[in-house]
Formats: sequence, structure tokens, C-alpha cells
Amino acid sequence: MSVGSPPLNRRDAVTAALARLAPRLPDFEAEAALDRALASPGLRRAAPETAARLALITYARHVFTDYDDLLADGYDRDSARHFVLDDLNAALAAWGAAPIPEDEAGEPEADPP
Repeated sequence: MSVGSPPLNRRDAVTAALARLAPRLPDFEAEAALDRALASPGLRRAAPETAARLALITYARHVFTDYDDLLADGYDRDSARHFVLDDLNAALAAWGAAPIPEDEAGEPEADPP
């Protein structure tokens, strides 16, 4: 694909969006976030940037924080998201991605647990 030309398919478009949103995201993590974005029924019609961002956040929340453990312990989603926000933002920052502001911590994700 040449520089400046539009992506040929959704996979390419979401891949390009991930690269823009998280320029230091390791290849393995990028593939995992991409797979989540492409597999999520809720993201099929989302703009590539939106799909990439939500998939990236969801992936980091489930893999790099205690979110799932908090849910298993009986915390509701909003509370669990509040408690893991610092860890989530640390993962995003390490990848060069924008953090999630506190007032947006409870927003929907690609695939709810």
C-alpha cells in the first residue's frame, strides 16, 4: 500500500488506525487488539479509528489490569473500571496512546464481559 492511498479493506484500515493511535504498540499486542476489533459484532460498523480505540482499550483493560478479577469479586463494571483506570492509562501511555479521562472510564467497550 502506498503512502497516502486509502486502505484496501477493513483490516488494513483498522491496522493503520491502531498504528496512529498507539505508535509504540508491540506487534503482538497490535495483532491481539486488531483481532478484537475485527471480531466484535459491536464494532463492525464503527469507523476504523473508533474500532481501533475501543478494541485497544478493551484489550488493555482485560489483559493488563485486574478488571476481570474485580468483576469476579462482585464489583460492578463502573466500579471495576474506576479502580483499574490508572493501570489502564499506564498501558496506553506506554504504547503512545492517549489516556482515558476519569469522566470517561465507564464508557462502553468493544465486547462487554
